[in-house]
Amino acid sequence: MANSAHTPDSLVREFISLLIARDLEGASALVTPDFEYDNVPMGKTFGPQGLRDTLSGFFGMCTGIDWEILRQTSSGDMEFGIVLNERDDKVEIHGRWATLPVAGVFEIHDGKISLWRDYFDKATIIDVMTPPAN
Repeated sequence: MANSAHTPDSLVREFISLLIARDLEGASALVTPDFEYDNVPMGKTFGPQGLRDTLSGFFGMCTGIDWEILRQTSSGDMEFGIVLNERDDKVEIHGRWATLPVAGVFEIHDGKISLWRDYFDKATIIDVMTPPAN
C-alpha cells in the first residue's frame, strides 16, 4: 500500500526513482489494479503486470538508466491528483547514452497511480534502440 504521507508529487518521484533502480516490483506496487500505461506513440498496456512486462523488455536492453525530472507540478490530493512532468530519460543502449525528452502525465486515485501517459518522439526512441551499423 502507498505511503499515507505521500503527496501526488512525492508519489510520482518515488515511482520514477524505483524505475531508475529497475525495481519493477516496487514500482508496480504503487499502481492501481486497473492502471493504464500509455506510451502515446507506442501503445498502451494495463495493470501492474502490463507495466512489468513492458518495462522489463525495454530495461533489459539498457545497460544504464538515468531519468531526470526537469520540471514537475501537481494538483489535487491522494484521493484524486494530477502530476505533470518534463523529463530527460537518459538510457545507455548498445554502448551509447541517448536522451529522450519526455512529457509525462500521471493520475492518482485512492493513493496509487492509475494512469501514466508519456509523450515523446517515436523516431528518437527507435533510433536509440537500433543497434549501430558496423
